[in-house]
Amino acid sequence: MQPRNMSMSGVVDLAAVKAAGEAKAKAEQTRAETARQGGGGTVPPSALVIDVDEAGFERDVLQRSAEVPVVLDFWAEWCEPCKQLSPVLERLAREYNGRFVLAKIDVEANQMLMQQFGIQGIPAVFAVVAGQALPLFQGLAPEPQIRETLDQLIQVGEQRFGLTGLTVDAEADGSAVAAPAPGPHDAALEAAVDALDAGDLGGAIRAYRNVLSDDPANSEAKLGLAQAELLSRVQEMDPQKVRQEAADRPDDVQAQIAAADLDLAGGHVQDAFGRLVETVRRTAGEDRDAARLRLLELFEVIGPDDPRVTAARTALARVLF
Repeated sequence: MQPRNMSMSGVVDLAAVKAAGEAKAKAEQTRAETARQGGGGTVPPSALVIDVDEAGFERDVLQRSAEVPVVLDFWAEWCEPCKQLSPVLERLAREYNGRFVLAKIDVEANQMLMQQFGIQGIPAVFAVVAGQALPLFQGLAPEPQIRETLDQLIQVGEQRFGLTGLTVDAEADGSAVAAPAPGPHDAALEAAVDALDAGDLGGAIRAYRNVLSDDPANSEAKLGLAQAELLSRVQEMDPQKVRQEAADRPDDVQAQIAAADLDLAGGHVQDAFGRLVETVRRTAGEDRDAARLRLLELFEVIGPDDPRVTAARTALARVLF
Protein backbone atom coordinates (compact mmCIF):
# COMPACT_ATOMS: atom_id res chain seq x y z
CA MET A 1 0.00 0.00 0.00
CA GLN A 2 1.41 3.36 -1.02
CA PRO A 3 -0.50 6.55 -0.13
CA ARG A 4 -0.97 8.70 -3.20
CA ASN A 5 -1.13 12.46 -3.74
CA MET A 6 0.55 13.10 -0.41
CA SER A 7 3.51 15.36 0.21
CA MET A 8 5.10 15.73 3.63
CA SER A 9 8.02 17.92 2.54
CA GLY A 10 7.65 21.66 2.80
CA VAL A 11 4.34 21.56 4.66
CA VAL A 12 4.83 23.73 7.71
CA ASP A 13 1.30 24.89 8.50
CA LEU A 14 -2.27 24.67 7.31
CA ALA A 15 -1.85 27.61 4.94
CA ALA A 16 0.90 25.85 2.99
CA VAL A 17 -1.20 23.21 1.22
CA LYS A 18 0.62 22.15 -1.94
CA ALA A 19 -1.07 21.82 -5.30
CA ALA A 20 -4.32 23.10 -3.87
CA GLY A 21 -5.99 23.66 -7.22
CA GLU A 22 -5.26 20.15 -8.46
CA ALA A 23 -6.28 18.59 -5.17
CA LYS A 24 -9.52 20.54 -5.12
CA ALA A 25 -10.36 19.37 -8.63
CA LYS A 26 -9.69 15.77 -7.67
CA ALA A 27 -11.80 16.14 -4.55
CA GLU A 28 -14.69 17.54 -6.55
CA GLN A 29 -14.36 14.73 -9.08
CA THR A 30 -14.38 12.12 -6.31
CA ARG A 31 -17.44 13.65 -4.65
CA ALA A 32 -19.26 13.72 -7.98
CA GLU A 33 -18.41 10.08 -8.64
CA THR A 34 -19.53 9.10 -5.13
CA ALA A 35 -22.83 10.89 -5.62
CA ARG A 36 -23.31 9.27 -9.05
CA GLN A 37 -22.89 5.84 -7.51
CA GLY A 38 -25.42 6.59 -4.79
CA GLY A 39 -22.81 7.23 -2.08
CA GLY A 40 -22.65 10.07 0.36
CA GLY A 41 -25.83 10.81 2.29
CA THR A 42 -25.90 10.49 6.04
CA VAL A 43 -23.55 8.56 8.32
CA PRO A 44 -24.06 7.23 11.85
CA PRO A 45 -22.15 8.82 14.75
CA SER A 46 -19.98 5.69 14.95
CA ALA A 47 -18.49 6.60 11.54
CA LEU A 48 -16.87 9.71 13.03
CA VAL A 49 -14.20 7.72 14.92
CA ILE A 50 -12.67 4.79 13.07
CA ASP A 51 -9.69 2.44 13.36
CA VAL A 52 -7.53 2.42 10.25
CA ASP A 53 -4.79 0.04 9.12
CA GLU A 54 -2.43 -0.06 6.16
CA ALA A 55 -4.76 -2.16 4.04
CA GLY A 56 -7.67 0.24 4.45
CA PHE A 57 -5.72 3.52 4.39
CA GLU A 58 -6.52 4.46 0.81
CA ARG A 59 -10.24 3.77 1.19
CA ASP A 60 -10.78 5.02 4.74
CA VAL A 61 -8.46 8.03 4.67
CA LEU A 62 -7.44 9.13 1.16
CA GLN A 63 -10.81 8.59 -0.49
CA ARG A 64 -12.75 9.85 2.52
CA SER A 65 -10.63 13.02 2.61
CA ALA A 66 -12.31 14.11 -0.63
CA GLU A 67 -15.51 14.58 1.41
CA VAL A 68 -14.29 15.65 4.83
CA PRO A 69 -10.97 16.38 6.59
CA VAL A 70 -9.59 13.22 8.18
CA VAL A 71 -7.56 13.67 11.38
CA LEU A 72 -5.01 10.92 12.04
CA ASP A 73 -4.25 9.95 15.64
CA PHE A 74 -1.06 7.84 15.76
CA TRP A 75 -1.02 5.94 19.05
CA ALA A 76 0.11 2.74 20.79
CA GLU A 77 -1.21 0.75 23.73
CA TRP A 78 1.94 1.35 25.77
CA CYS A 79 1.89 5.13 25.23
CA GLU A 80 0.52 6.85 28.34
CA PRO A 81 0.20 10.34 26.75
CA CYS A 82 -1.81 8.69 23.94
CA LYS A 83 -4.30 7.47 26.54
CA GLN A 84 -4.81 11.08 27.63
CA LEU A 85 -5.02 12.62 24.16
CA SER A 86 -7.11 10.04 22.30
CA PRO A 87 -10.28 10.42 24.43
CA VAL A 88 -10.16 14.20 23.89
CA LEU A 89 -9.91 13.78 20.13
CA GLU A 90 -12.71 11.21 20.12
CA ARG A 91 -14.98 13.49 22.13
CA LEU A 92 -14.25 16.44 19.84
CA ALA A 93 -14.90 14.34 16.73
CA ARG A 94 -18.41 13.63 18.01
CA GLU A 95 -18.91 17.20 19.19
CA TYR A 96 -17.93 18.61 15.77
CA ASN A 97 -20.61 16.32 14.35
CA GLY A 98 -19.23 15.49 10.91
CA ARG A 99 -16.93 18.46 10.33
CA PHE A 100 -14.01 16.03 10.48
CA VAL A 101 -13.45 12.28 10.88
CA LEU A 102 -10.94 10.89 13.39
CA ALA A 103 -8.88 7.93 12.14
CA LYS A 104 -6.96 6.08 14.86
CA ILE A 105 -3.76 4.29 13.75
CA ASP A 106 -1.95 1.84 16.03
CA VAL A 107 1.72 2.36 15.15
CA GLU A 108 2.78 -1.08 16.35
CA ALA A 109 0.42 -2.73 13.89
CA ASN A 110 1.10 -0.22 11.09
CA GLN A 111 4.82 0.44 11.03
CA MET A 112 4.85 1.37 7.34
CA LEU A 113 2.40 4.23 7.87
CA MET A 114 4.49 5.47 10.77
CA GLN A 115 7.57 5.50 8.54
CA GLN A 116 5.79 7.16 5.62
CA PHE A 117 4.63 10.03 7.81
CA GLY A 118 8.12 10.41 9.30
CA ILE A 119 6.86 10.09 12.87
CA GLN A 120 9.59 10.24 15.51
CA GLY A 121 7.39 10.01 18.57
CA ILE A 122 3.79 9.55 19.66
CA PRO A 123 1.17 10.73 20.13
CA ALA A 124 1.35 12.43 16.75
CA VAL A 125 -1.59 14.04 15.00
CA PHE A 126 -1.84 14.68 11.27
CA ALA A 127 -4.65 15.51 8.88
CA VAL A 128 -5.39 14.52 5.30
CA VAL A 129 -7.43 17.00 3.25
CA ALA A 130 -8.30 16.15 -0.34
CA GLY A 131 -5.42 13.68 -0.36
CA GLN A 132 -2.91 16.20 1.01
CA ALA A 133 -1.13 15.36 4.29
CA LEU A 134 -0.72 18.08 6.93
CA PRO A 135 1.14 17.76 10.26
CA LEU A 136 -0.96 19.21 13.09
CA PHE A 137 0.90 18.62 16.37
CA GLN A 138 2.93 16.07 18.30
CA GLY A 139 2.59 15.15 21.95
CA LEU A 140 -0.06 16.34 24.37
CA ALA A 141 -1.73 19.67 23.66
CA PRO A 142 -4.28 21.66 25.68
CA GLU A 143 -7.85 21.36 24.47
CA PRO A 144 -8.19 25.05 23.49
CA GLN A 145 -5.15 24.67 21.20
CA ILE A 146 -6.60 21.48 19.71
CA ARG A 147 -9.92 23.22 19.05
CA GLU A 148 -8.15 26.16 17.39
CA THR A 149 -6.18 23.78 15.16
CA LEU A 150 -9.32 21.86 14.22
CA ASP A 151 -11.18 25.07 13.42
CA GLN A 152 -8.33 26.15 11.15
CA LEU A 153 -8.28 22.73 9.50
CA ILE A 154 -12.02 22.85 8.83
CA GLN A 155 -11.70 26.35 7.40
CA VAL A 156 -8.95 25.21 5.02
CA GLY A 157 -11.09 22.25 3.96
CA GLU A 158 -14.05 24.49 3.18
CA GLN A 159 -12.28 27.42 1.54
CA ARG A 160 -9.59 25.63 -0.45
CA PHE A 161 -11.23 22.32 -1.26
CA GLY A 162 -14.97 22.84 -0.87
CA LEU A 163 -15.28 20.21 1.88
CA THR A 164 -18.50 20.81 3.79
CA GLY A 165 -18.30 17.73 6.00
CA LEU A 166 -20.65 14.81 6.58
CA THR A 167 -24.31 14.76 7.58
CA VAL A 168 -24.69 12.74 10.76
CA ASP A 169 -27.88 10.84 11.56
CA ALA A 170 -27.99 10.67 15.37
CA GLU A 171 -30.47 7.79 15.26
CA ALA A 172 -28.62 5.75 12.65
CA ASP A 173 -26.42 3.81 15.08
CA GLY A 174 -29.35 2.34 16.90
CA SER A 175 -31.09 1.12 13.77
CA ALA A 176 -28.35 0.61 11.18
CA VAL A 177 -25.95 -1.19 13.46
CA ALA A 178 -28.38 -3.03 15.68
CA ALA A 179 -30.90 -4.10 13.07
CA PRO A 180 -30.21 -3.83 9.32
CA ALA A 181 -26.46 -4.56 9.26
CA PRO A 182 -26.37 -7.88 11.12
CA GLY A 183 -28.92 -9.56 8.84
CA PRO A 184 -26.96 -9.60 5.58
CA HIS A 185 -23.67 -9.97 7.42
CA ASP A 186 -24.93 -13.02 9.28
CA ALA A 187 -26.02 -14.59 6.00
CA ALA A 188 -22.68 -13.91 4.35
CA LEU A 189 -20.73 -15.19 7.36
CA GLU A 190 -22.84 -18.35 7.39
CA ALA A 191 -22.15 -18.80 3.68
CA ALA A 192 -18.43 -18.46 4.36
CA VAL A 193 -18.55 -21.13 7.08
CA ASP A 194 -20.53 -23.44 4.79
CA ALA A 195 -17.92 -22.95 2.06
CA LEU A 196 -15.13 -23.78 4.51
CA ASP A 197 -16.95 -26.93 5.62
CA ALA A 198 -17.26 -27.96 1.98
CA GLY A 199 -13.56 -27.33 1.32
CA ASP A 200 -14.36 -24.38 -0.97
CA LEU A 201 -11.67 -21.98 0.25
CA GLY A 202 -12.15 -19.64 -2.71
CA GLY A 203 -15.85 -19.33 -1.95
CA ALA A 204 -15.15 -18.70 1.73
CA ILE A 205 -12.62 -15.99 0.88
CA ARG A 206 -15.09 -14.26 -1.44
CA ALA A 207 -17.84 -14.40 1.20
CA TYR A 208 -15.63 -12.90 3.89
CA ARG A 209 -14.45 -10.17 1.53
CA ASN A 210 -18.07 -9.34 0.71
CA VAL A 211 -18.72 -8.74 4.40
CA LEU A 212 -15.62 -6.59 4.79
CA SER A 213 -16.50 -4.50 1.74
CA ASP A 214 -19.64 -3.37 3.62
CA ASP A 215 -18.26 -3.55 7.16
CA PRO A 216 -14.43 -3.18 7.18
CA ALA A 217 -14.28 -3.46 10.97
CA ASN A 218 -16.15 -6.78 11.20
CA SER A 219 -13.84 -8.80 13.46
CA GLU A 220 -15.39 -12.18 12.63
CA ALA A 221 -14.91 -11.61 8.90
CA LYS A 222 -11.33 -10.38 9.40
CA LEU A 223 -10.45 -13.49 11.39
CA GLY A 224 -12.24 -15.83 8.98
CA LEU A 225 -10.63 -14.26 5.93
CA ALA A 226 -7.15 -14.47 7.40
CA GLN A 227 -7.67 -18.13 8.28
CA ALA A 228 -9.15 -19.03 4.89
CA GLU A 229 -6.34 -17.29 3.03
CA LEU A 230 -3.76 -19.12 5.14
CA LEU A 231 -5.38 -22.48 4.39
CA SER A 232 -5.52 -21.59 0.70
CA ARG A 233 -1.79 -20.83 0.65
CA VAL A 234 -0.72 -24.03 2.39
CA GLN A 235 -3.11 -26.55 0.84
CA GLU A 236 -0.86 -27.30 -2.15
CA MET A 237 2.42 -27.15 -0.23
CA ASP A 238 4.76 -30.10 0.19
CA PRO A 239 5.63 -29.68 3.89
CA GLN A 240 8.91 -31.58 3.70
CA LYS A 241 10.07 -29.58 0.69
CA VAL A 242 9.05 -26.25 2.21
CA ARG A 243 10.87 -26.92 5.47
CA GLN A 244 13.98 -28.17 3.67
CA GLU A 245 14.12 -25.07 1.48
CA ALA A 246 13.73 -22.81 4.53
CA ALA A 247 16.55 -24.65 6.29
CA ASP A 248 18.83 -24.59 3.25
CA ARG A 249 18.15 -20.95 2.35
CA PRO A 250 17.85 -18.89 5.56
CA ASP A 251 18.20 -15.63 3.58
CA ASP A 252 15.44 -16.53 1.09
CA VAL A 253 12.52 -14.41 2.29
CA GLN A 254 9.87 -16.26 0.30
CA ALA A 255 11.12 -19.60 1.65
CA GLN A 256 10.86 -18.27 5.21
CA ILE A 257 7.38 -16.84 4.57
CA ALA A 258 6.17 -20.19 3.20
CA ALA A 259 7.60 -22.04 6.20
CA ALA A 260 5.96 -19.56 8.58
CA ASP A 261 2.60 -20.18 6.90
CA LEU A 262 3.14 -23.90 7.35
CA ASP A 263 4.18 -23.42 10.99
CA LEU A 264 1.05 -21.46 11.80
CA ALA A 265 -1.29 -23.82 9.95
CA GLY A 266 0.23 -26.65 11.98
CA GLY A 267 -0.39 -24.85 15.27
CA HIS A 268 3.23 -23.77 15.84
CA VAL A 269 2.30 -20.15 16.44
CA GLN A 270 5.43 -18.94 18.21
CA ASP A 271 7.67 -20.69 15.66
CA ALA A 272 5.88 -18.89 12.83
CA PHE A 273 6.08 -15.49 14.53
CA GLY A 274 9.70 -15.96 15.58
CA ARG A 275 10.75 -17.01 12.08
CA LEU A 276 9.29 -13.88 10.50
CA VAL A 277 10.56 -11.50 13.20
CA GLU A 278 14.04 -12.88 12.61
CA THR A 279 13.59 -12.53 8.84
CA VAL A 280 12.60 -8.88 9.30
CA ARG A 281 15.69 -8.35 11.45
CA ARG A 282 18.04 -9.77 8.79
CA THR A 283 16.55 -8.08 5.72
CA ALA A 284 15.89 -4.63 4.30
CA GLY A 285 13.82 -2.89 1.65
CA GLU A 286 11.15 -4.87 -0.18
CA ASP A 287 12.23 -8.15 1.42
CA ARG A 288 11.74 -6.68 4.89
CA ASP A 289 8.35 -5.27 3.95
CA ALA A 290 7.23 -8.64 2.54
CA ALA A 291 8.16 -10.46 5.75
CA ARG A 292 6.64 -7.77 7.96
CA LEU A 293 3.35 -7.67 6.06
CA ARG A 294 3.00 -11.44 6.15
CA LEU A 295 3.62 -11.35 9.89
CA LEU A 296 0.82 -8.79 10.26
CA GLU A 297 -1.46 -11.08 8.24
CA LEU A 298 -0.63 -13.99 10.53
CA PHE A 299 -1.47 -11.83 13.55
CA GLU A 300 -4.99 -11.57 12.09
CA VAL A 301 -5.24 -15.38 11.99
CA ILE A 302 -4.65 -15.63 15.74
CA GLY A 303 -6.42 -12.44 16.83
CA PRO A 304 -5.13 -9.20 18.36
CA ASP A 305 -5.89 -10.15 21.98
CA ASP A 306 -3.76 -13.29 22.01
CA PRO A 307 -0.68 -12.79 24.25
CA ARG A 308 1.52 -14.46 21.61
CA VAL A 309 0.52 -11.71 19.18
CA THR A 310 1.26 -9.04 21.76
CA ALA A 311 4.71 -10.50 22.40
CA ALA A 312 5.45 -10.79 18.69
CA ARG A 313 4.37 -7.17 18.08
CA THR A 314 6.82 -6.05 20.74
CA ALA A 315 9.59 -8.14 19.21
CA LEU A 316 8.79 -6.74 15.77
CA ALA A 317 8.96 -3.16 17.06
CA ARG A 318 12.39 -3.87 18.56
CA VAL A 319 13.89 -5.13 15.31
CA LEU A 320 12.34 -2.33 13.25
CA PHE A 321 13.63 0.47 15.43
